[in-house]
Order: sequence, then structure tokens, then C-alpha cells
Amino acid sequence: MPRNEAAEMAVLGACIFQRDVIDQIRRILEPGDFYRPAHTTVWHALLELHKRQAPTDPIALGHELQRSGDLNRVGGTSYLHTLASAAAVGSGAAYYAEIVRQQADLRAMQAMAVRVLQGATAEGADPAEVRTLLNTSLKEVADRARRSSGGRLQRYAVDGWAFVTETATDSEPVWGQPGKAAWATGESLMLVGPPGVGKSTIAQQVVLARIGLITQVLDMPVQEGEKVLYIAADRPSQLARAFSRIIRPVDEKILRQRLVFWSGPLPASLIAEPHLLAELAAEHGADTVVIDSLKDVVGKLTDDEAGLAYNNARQQLLRDGVQLMELHHQRKQGQDASRSQRPVLDQVYGSAWFTAGAGSVLFVAGAAGDPIVQVHHLKTINGEIGPLPVTHDHERGTSRVEDHLDPLTLLRRAGTGGLTARQLAEQITGEANPSQADVAKARRRLETLARSGHAAQETGAGGGAGGGQATRWTATPSRHMAVVS
Repeated sequence: MPRNEAAEMAVLGACIFQRDVIDQIRRILEPGDFYRPAHTTVWHALLELHKRQAPTDPIALGHELQRSGDLNRVGGTSYLHTLASAAAVGSGAAYYAEIVRQQADLRAMQAMAVRVLQGATAEGADPAEVRTLLNTSLKEVADRARRSSGGRLQRYAVDGWAFVTETATDSEPVWGQPGKAAWATGESLMLVGPPGVGKSTIAQQVVLARIGLITQVLDMPVQEGEKVLYIAADRPSQLARAFSRIIRPVDEKILRQRLVFWSGPLPASLIAEPHLLAELAAEHGADTVVIDSLKDVVGKLTDDEAGLAYNNARQQLLRDGVQLMELHHQRKQGQDASRSQRPVLDQVYGSAWFTAGAGSVLFVAGAAGDPIVQVHHLKTINGEIGPLPVTHDHERGTSRVEDHLDPLTLLRRAGTGGLTARQLAEQITGEANPSQADVAKARRRLETLARSGHAAQETGAGGGAGGGQATRWTATPSRHMAVVS
């Protein structure tokens, strides 16, 4: 069996010499990692002394083992002195502990292989049961690997002051402007909409921006990343055709180095292996993951258990510093549903846990073939974006914001008569009766234009017997700086 008893003795000897070393070693080793049972017994005794803040020298250790009745079983006081002498002065106990851990890992893998082999060769073996045994065993091995990386109970723990002062509270935009982010670092972006409205088209452009081929998408800057892993679980052939519209031969080197596609279903369920997304990103060296689409990696979207499991996988990935974009679908709409109605989060298909754990949710509203679709920001990170009227150029695989629906453009078009907040909301949303929220949003935009000097505000009068007059805004004339010679 794989083992290194000299490394085990060096670790225990270092703990006997220096009690504080125990805190360092316990983050690497578990009690069962020692090959010799006597070493496991000594380690338990050292932990007990450390817990009581007692000395760990051979005298105190021998007394503790005598009290528990284990002293003779481990080799007596002479063996404790042998252990103490095994620690070289100035040696790194953690280094020896890693050797002990590696040998324990190999023994665990051998035991796993034996269990699976016995299950597969047993009389009347069921392949489904053997696969379940194999998957369970592999998960145990993966869990061991994660626990050994800095200690599973310590790896992500920070003190209160560091958490409050060092954790980013102002999210840095991955896509968008500071204070107005469509996608922020450490928070996932969900692109939602019915089929045929250009979700993948928008996602493709953001991907190209993340690998440095373009700089903006929908008039918003995209922060360049390192490498993108695109999980093409839904119709990979169609996705390949879509990408072929927008890449050039000169892009080959960048695409080979900085973009990798996973084609088809994932190798395991995220419910059974929530760590899978993080492992895939680490395997391919990706700092960005795109899932196209959620229905193909989750399964039963309406199941809250599936939603919770996926959110667990999502948060593990984000915790590792990987950015995540998800493509998803809306609920089917009834025949009486108004196409001009502003979408809401309830229209996102599946368990509420999908949107609850997302950082930002952008909804692409429209129908397949619509010349202009509307991008709504249903869940914001800080400032709200849109609604943005967007036209897709399907031949070139690009998208643009229709600036003829820009508030300042509409205000200038209105001339000296100007616009009220309600009138602006009607033009932007295309609805004869815009909601109060849309009117309030239009008012904030007009007030922003007024503060920046692009619009003048004429305050209205309150109502009464003769009615009232709504506040109106008019565009100010373009101003030019005079050049003084």
C-alpha cells in the first residue's frame, strides 16, 4: 500500500516540538490519513492536548496516552522520543504533511478501484448499480481533493474586518458602465427570451469582446478577459454556423487559444455534482463560462431542488473568480398576452431559485422575425439599463441599439413643443398606456438630460377645477465653444 512512514514521523515530531504547528497540519491532514494506526492514535492525543492548550512534549504526550490506555500500544515512551527526534530542525512540517496526504489519496483511490472491480465482477452484477457505485466513489475522491486544498473549513473563511473592508461592494462591470452594469464581476448574467429574438447573437458578441476581438456590445463596453468556456449544450451545429458569420481567418490564433467549446450535454448532472462547473472552468483555464442553455444542463427546471442545486453550482463557480453568463427561456405566453406588455421576472421559466441567485437578468422581448426587439433589465445590479430597442443583423451576426428611440433624439424631434414624461414613455415602450414605472423612468431620464444641460424643464401646474398642466421638457439648442484668438 502507498505510504511514507518517515514523513508521518516527521509531521508528528514537528507537532511534538511546536504545539502551534498543529493548527497548520490539521488544515492538510485528516486523522485517517496516517498509514500506521499508532500514528493515528498519537495524532488524536496531540489534538486533545492542543484543544486544552496543554504542552505537547514527550512527557505531556506520554501522560495523555497513559491516561487513555494507549501508551503501550503506540510503542511506549521510547517511541515518543523517537518521533520527537524525527523532526529536523527548521524543516517544513507542511511539506511532509503533503507527502502523507498524497499517499493517503493513493490508498483511497486503490480502495475505490477495488470496490468498483468487485461490484463489476460479482455474479449477476447490474451495470446501472456499478455506474452509481463508480460515480459515488469518484465524488468521494473529488471531495478529498478539495478538502486537502488549504483545508475545507478554512479555505473560504475570512475575519469580519477583512470581509467588510476587502470584499468588493461596488461591482466592477464586466459589461456596462460603473453604476450601470449589465453584468458585473462575481455575479451571473442571465439572458432570457423566447426563441428567435437574438439571445445567442448577443451572447456571441459578448464572448468575442471577452477574448478581445471587439470592444462594445449594444453601445456598452465589455471588459476583456482571458479565456471563455462556452457550453454549447443546445444545438451546437447551429451555434457553430452562427459563429461562422462573425469570425475571420485572422482570428484563428485567438479563437484557438482563448475560446473553447463544450459540445452537447455535460458529463454528469449538476444535482449530483454541483462542483462540476467549477472543475470544468479550472480544467480549461477559463475565467468566463457561458451556458447555452439552462434547460440542457439542469433538467427539470420547475423543480425547486434542481434550482437550488444549480444555484449551488453557480455560486461555487463564481466563488472561484469565474464569470458566468446563462441563456434561458421564458414561460409560454397565452393567446391573450400582449406583446407590448413589459416583461417581469415571473415570465422567466422554471424555479424562482434561478433568478433569485442571478446577479443580473436581461430579457429580450419580441417574436422571431421582429425587426426590432426590446431588451429590458428585469433584475439590476445598480442602475437600470434600457429598455433598449435593438436590431439584429443576422447576416453579419451583429446587433445595434436603435438611436432613433434615444430620449434625447426623441426630445429634439419633438421641437419646441417638447415632451412630458408620459409622452416619452409612450414613444419608448410603444404602449398607449405605459405603466407608472415606465413613466417614472422616463421622468428620471428627462431630469438627467436637464441636469446635464441637454434639456430645459418647464414645471407644470397642479390640477383643480380647470385641470392641470404636466411638466414638459424641451431640447436645448446645440452649444458650441467660441474660440478666442
